[in-house]
This record gives sequence, C-alpha cells and structure tokens, in this order.
Amino acid sequence: MGKRVRITNGSLNSYGTRVLTDGMDIEQYKRNPVLLYMHHRGDVIGYMKDIRKEGDDVTGEPVFDEASELSQRCKNQWEFGSLKAVSAGLEIIEMSAEDKYLVVGQSSPTITKSRLYEVSIVDIGANDDALVLKRDGRQITLGRDGDNPLPSINTIEMENTEKKKKEADVKLSAGEKPAAGKEENERARVALEKENEALKAEVSELRKGRIVTLVDRAIEERKIDKERRGQFVELGNKIGEKELGEVFAAMSRRVSLSEMIHTSGEEKGEEMSLSKLSAEEIERLRESDRERYARLYKAEYGMEPDMD
Repeated sequence: MGKRVRITNGSLNSYGTRVLTDGMDIEQYKRNPVLLYMHHRGDVIGYMKDIRKEGDDVTGEPVFDEASELSQRCKNQWEFGSLKAVSAGLEIIEMSAEDKYLVVGQSSPTITKSRLYEVSIVDIGANDDALVLKRDGRQITLGRDGDNPLPSINTIEMENTEKKKKEADVKLSAGEKPAAGKEENERARVALEKENEALKAEVSELRKGRIVTLVDRAIEERKIDKERRGQFVELGNKIGEKELGEVFAAMSRRVSLSEMIHTSGEEKGEEMSLSKLSAEEIERLRESDRERYARLYKAEYGMEPDMD
C-alpha cells in the first residue's frame, strides 16, 4: 500500500509525559513486528515493515495479512481512510524528572528508556501521538476508568524533599557538635531547625500541588464536575492525597445520554437499560428516538409503551 505512518515521537502526550525516541529500543520488535487490532493479544491482523527512526519519529508501514475477516476489514477501512491511526505499545524502562527532560505542561516524568513491543491499528487514538504504556508489568491505557500509575513530577520532587528532611532530622537527633565551642554549636542547631521547618513547609506545598493535580485529572476524566473542584481540593487537604486518589479510583466516569445511546450497545454487545437513565434522560430519549425508546421499554417491562 505504501502508506507510511508515524508510530510515535517525543512530543508531550495525554499521559502528561514524553517518550524519548533516542532512548527507545525497537530492535527486538523488528524481529517480530506484529500488528494488532486495538492492542488485543490474539487479534493479529498483519505486521509492520521497514520500521526505523527518522529524527524524532519512529515510523513504519502496516501490512495486512488478510488471513482473517478482521484483517480484511481493517485493510479495506485503512485504504478507504475510516481507519487511519496507529498506536504504539511501549514498556517503560527508565524515567527522569530532571529539568533538561521536561517541557511546559508536563506533569509526569519523561520516559528516557523504553522498549517497543507491539503496534496496533486503532479507531480513535488517545491523542495525536497515540500510545499504550506498560510499567512494572501493568498496562496503562488512556480514556479508561482507573488511576494513572505514572508518578507525577510533584511526587518525585516531594520524595527528594522528604529524603532531605529525614537527613536533617537524623543530624538533629544525633546532636552533631561542631569542633568549635558552645556558641557555634547552638548556631548550627538553630540553622538545622530552620532548615527542617523550611523542608516541612516545602513538603506541605508539594502535597497541596499533588492534590490539585488529582482533582484536575478527575475533572478531565469526567468523574466530578468542575464546579466541585474547590470542595474536593479541601477534602484532599483534610484526608491526604493517597486517600483522595483512592476515592477517585473508585469513581466511574460519568457518561452522557448520547454516549450511552451510541456506545453502550457497540462496546458491550448489549442494549442499555432504561433503569440506568434519569427521568429527564428517558423523556429526552422518548422524544428524540421513539423507535429505540419503544424497543428498550418492551425489553425492560415486557409490554409496548404508550406513545401517545
């Protein structure tokens, strides 16, 4: 087909991180360049040929084997243009929060070393540079319910700050005494106490920043309304970032009526239930799609609805 595509590059993605092309190992993948559908193991639809790094891009050309109905369908849709996105599956090896690796808007450390292990044809990518990440054997997929196991830059900085604080506490508890007299020793003790207090304040500010990040991410994932941002920030300051993260992880993304109508049956292989909708949403469905409303009503209650 001669349709070359960009598999990934080093730009900022929706995870809030970047994957450095120079640190990406593609050699192992080139020995078995499997092409999957939607990152599903077993749904092999072909392979990627002529995989190479071109500047900041990793590119290749998808080849469909047409050995299955799925592969044939994907090839036809790819040539037609209704399928046109690829997504890289990457295993994280090393990450860094050093300033030299960060760009404006970045919230998670940069992935400095990684391994490409599969490429997929996808219908809708997570962003323009779609990819799936794997860390510590766990796959990280955008757009699904659940927490993002990538650490934030604030978390890395806070860990370093807390380490410094512990070192200062050890010095204080050990009662280090300068070689000079009592007066110099007292000045050193006061200086250590001030350093300790400053580090405590820095840790507190970093925690507040992490809580704000968690709340904003929950708003982006449509788990809470933006009008309740202040309420959840206040809650996080009371219960702590770990507990707040657990609260958000237990929440499901709120789904609009239109999403339920158009995606429920397609993604789950079943019709939605009227009992899951509010009275207002049921009435809106009744007015906008009377045929579907009648079918769902009969499926749920065993009788035809009164449509007058």
